[in-house]
Parts: sequence; C-alpha cells; structure tokens
Amino acid sequence: MARVRPGEAANPAPPTVQRIRVRFAKRGRLRFLSHRDVARSVERAVRRAGVPVSHSHGFSPHPRISWIGAAPTGTASEAEYLEIGLTREVDPEVVRAALDAALPEGLDILDAVVAEPPALADRVDASLWRIALPGVPEGTLRAAVEALLARDALVVERVMPAGRREIDVRAAVVSATVTACDDAAAGGPPAGDVPGGVTPEPDAAGPDCAILTAVVRQTTPAVRPDDVLGALDVVAGLKPPVPAKATRMAQGLLDDRGRLADPLGPGRVTARA
Repeated sequence: MARVRPGEAANPAPPTVQRIRVRFAKRGRLRFLSHRDVARSVERAVRRAGVPVSHSHGFSPHPRISWIGAAPTGTASEAEYLEIGLTREVDPEVVRAALDAALPEGLDILDAVVAEPPALADRVDASLWRIALPGVPEGTLRAAVEALLARDALVVERVMPAGRREIDVRAAVVSATVTACDDAAAGGPPAGDVPGGVTPEPDAAGPDCAILTAVVRQTTPAVRPDDVLGALDVVAGLKPPVPAKATRMAQGLLDDRGRLADPLGPGRVTARA
C-alpha cells in the first residue's frame, strides 16, 4: 500500500475544472419529497446521465453537488437551485437535457449556466411564494393580510429538533398581495415576473378560493409558508378548511425596487415584489 505523502490527499480524485449552476422544479406529487430524497434522486440521475461530476477526496468520496435553500417538504417549487462540479468542461445545455431525461417526471431541470462569482449562496436572500387557499374567500384573506402587514412584529413558535424556536414572521415578509383563484385562472393580474419555464399548477378555482403572493426574506431559521399562515391565524383567526398549496415561484437578491435578481446570471430579473 502506497504511503500518502505530507500535503497530499488519500485516494486523490480528478480536479474540478468547471461548475454548472442548475435551476429545477419540484412539481405534483413529488412536492412531498424531502430534501434528502431530492438529493439522492439527483445523485442517481447524475450517474445515469454520465455527467462527469467531480468527487471529494478520501476513502469515501462524494459527488461535488451543493444546494441552497431547499423548499420545505410538501411545498412545490419552480425555483430550486444546485451547483455541480465537473471534471471537464461541458455545454450547460447538454447537462440540463441529460439530467432532465434521467430524473422522474415532477423533478424538472429548467435552466443551467456556467457558474461565475459570487457564490450561489450570495445571490439569494429572498423568495417569492404563491399560496393557494381553497375554501377561503378573497375578502377574508385580504383582511387578514392587511392585519399582518399593519403589525411591526408578529412572532410565532415552531417546534424544531433542538426545541421550540420563536420566529418573527412580520420582519421577514417584504410584501404580500391577494387575488382570487378565478382571476389567476382567467389570466388576471400577474403575481410578478418569474423565470422562463415556470408553469404553476392550476388551483381549485371557485367563489371561495384566494391566492396569497408574498416576497419573504430568507432568515435563520427560514420563514416557511406554514409560518405565514400561522401568523394570519394569530392576527385574524384565519384557519383554511383544507390544506393550502404553496409554490415557490422565484428566488434571488431583492433590490431597492422590490425585484428579485436571477441567481443564474447578472442583470436578469426573476420576479417583482
């Protein structure tokens, strides 16, 4: 067995020569996948697609795939992001098409670009959420949202593995608007400009169905759609009769004009608050 020289890695792997940033969607029944399930699915797809992914060094090498801000289990998303390190240069469109073909329907690869500074995590500080609430009249939801926005602070409790944690939901909510599901289905006022390839699933339209569209800063811990609904319960006693359907429509850096900059490239706008 060859000795490892000082300063050298055991079981050295080929170096990373290129990084590809990817945007993907989590749709349909696959919204109930946990982040760990999604990560395992992507790793298997990378192997099946023959993507030349680079690996960590050592006796238990892992593919160099990094993630940011995974959507909570049970929520759909049109704007999840990951970064893959490659051992050779590959056209991003080739990587996108190969991964999309290797993944199950519902995990859809929407875009891919060559990574450039700054780091992906430094390109995201807010999310645009679309929360459909069947059984909730538009006027009822609007009054509850107005009551929340009128507060300077609104703290809710979340049970976490380390115990209960207090979260200020109001501090994280940058803006919020309310529309009827019928208006959205008929092509009413848009929720904001979102990335190409975004195709939100239809909502249960009807006289008692409303949609909350909110821009939420990414705090620690992150404020989730359930936290926002919990805050609406506190300020207005709003309790949806059926589970809400939340979809993350975009992520990015929030600018002074209330727009989210696309994490995959400078100058591209993904959404307006």
